[in-house]
Amino acid sequence: MRAILSELEARRDEARAGGGAARVAAQHAKGKLTARERIEVLLDPGSFEEFDMYVTHRAVDFGMAGQKVAGDGVVTGWGTINGRQTYVFSQDFTVLGGSLSETHAEKICKIMDMAMRNGAPVIGLNDSGGARIQEGVASLAGYAEVFRRNAEASGVIPQISVIMGPCAGGAVYSPAMTDFIFMVRDTSYMFVTGPDVVRTVTNESVTAEELGGAGTHTKKSSVADAAFENDVETLEQVRTFFDFLPLNNRAELPLRPVYDDPERIDLRLDTLVPELSTKPYDMKELILALADEGDFFELQAEFARNIIIGFLRLDGHTVGVVANQPMVLAGCLDIDSSRKAARFVRFCDAFSIPILTLVDVPGFLPGVTQETGGVIKHGAKLLFAYSQATVPMVTLITRKAYGGAYDVMASKHIGADINYAWPSAEVAVMGAKGAAEILYRSELGDAEKIAARTRDYEARFANPFVAAERGFIDEVIMPHSSRRRILRAFAALRGKRKEQVWRKHDNIPL
Repeated sequence: MRAILSELEARRDEARAGGGAARVAAQHAKGKLTARERIEVLLDPGSFEEFDMYVTHRAVDFGMAGQKVAGDGVVTGWGTINGRQTYVFSQDFTVLGGSLSETHAEKICKIMDMAMRNGAPVIGLNDSGGARIQEGVASLAGYAEVFRRNAEASGVIPQISVIMGPCAGGAVYSPAMTDFIFMVRDTSYMFVTGPDVVRTVTNESVTAEELGGAGTHTKKSSVADAAFENDVETLEQVRTFFDFLPLNNRAELPLRPVYDDPERIDLRLDTLVPELSTKPYDMKELILALADEGDFFELQAEFARNIIIGFLRLDGHTVGVVANQPMVLAGCLDIDSSRKAARFVRFCDAFSIPILTLVDVPGFLPGVTQETGGVIKHGAKLLFAYSQATVPMVTLITRKAYGGAYDVMASKHIGADINYAWPSAEVAVMGAKGAAEILYRSELGDAEKIAARTRDYEARFANPFVAAERGFIDEVIMPHSSRRRILRAFAALRGKRKEQVWRKHDNIPL
């Protein structure tokens, strides 16, 4: 028996060693943790249960028969984050560059299948050189098996991808089909074709960081939801983020202890909106004032900054927030902000996360670039997402709510349950000056008359009461009482049930 136990320990030690001390040292020299070290940081201490530690590849071509390492470049299993179950795979760059083989893919597929059966999220820690060339089509088939499972799991369990090294070629499409992607600055990158291929085909000279680094994907492409400084910070932030999510689409939302008074009032909100309607203010101040203890996790903070998305807690409950940001492009909706918010709304709806919408929107951004870029179809994505959502939805209009953008931003007409407005709200087709110039075009030569017409239009529509008189606004509330009113609104909506008509699936304007 002792011999068998000794053999077991020897096999475990071999598997835990990965690609060997030299390659582990090289990984550390790059400022990166190993696959197992990452799991230790991500999961609760002692909670990780590993599967398939002894699996090796079956390839024999190109000298592969002599390059077998236990685990085959990926560590898989399950554990807990703050006591809540999750499945995880962590690619090991020290073993054949973390390349994906047939058996490597089988290990990932196995835990994805288990996650689906048990209703728990999947977190993938990606650090791979791509498909294992020596295995040819077998490795490509492995990718396709993973892709299919990503699609099947979508909307059923949360899927989180953490890019902690290279992720290139076909490998990028699995993270792209997951719900959220986080990256590490300077050490991670994603692209379909690398700098060398780009240089050969298009004669464009570009570095890996410029082509697919964290800065590119958080600021320009919107592929990544956030980026952090190093492996440890990234994994700690993923732990924080995980606590906002339910385990699956049928599970209750996590409820956290509340140390913030639900009845709290915030008098500074009474002066948040400037007297001058063209002067910007920071909508994040309102979000932080509403959230329990200012607890807000923002997503895609550096992309399409004219709209804010993320999760906060209200009375201990997770709520998704979508808010126009008057500090950027006056809070206008455009192509990028519409896509950004639409995907977030659809995620919240898929996992029964209530949605709070904070509105200060003067309209859609005008311009040739926007029109030729398809702002009509992209704006329709956000409209479609809100219209289809069945979760509790509360909307607060702080200032401008003009034109079609008023309709799109979770108006009463497309399904919001409770719509509040501050006294500073303006619900109208357009701004007073523009309306007066259209309605009284014949008087354009007389500045005094146009000014008088503008004041008249403002008196009629630059307030929330016309909409309130028609029932489109449920209540005009004092800004300082916003937290209390919004908390009570969501409390009243917790029993909401809304059935959708049967369909195989919708046809969102992609």
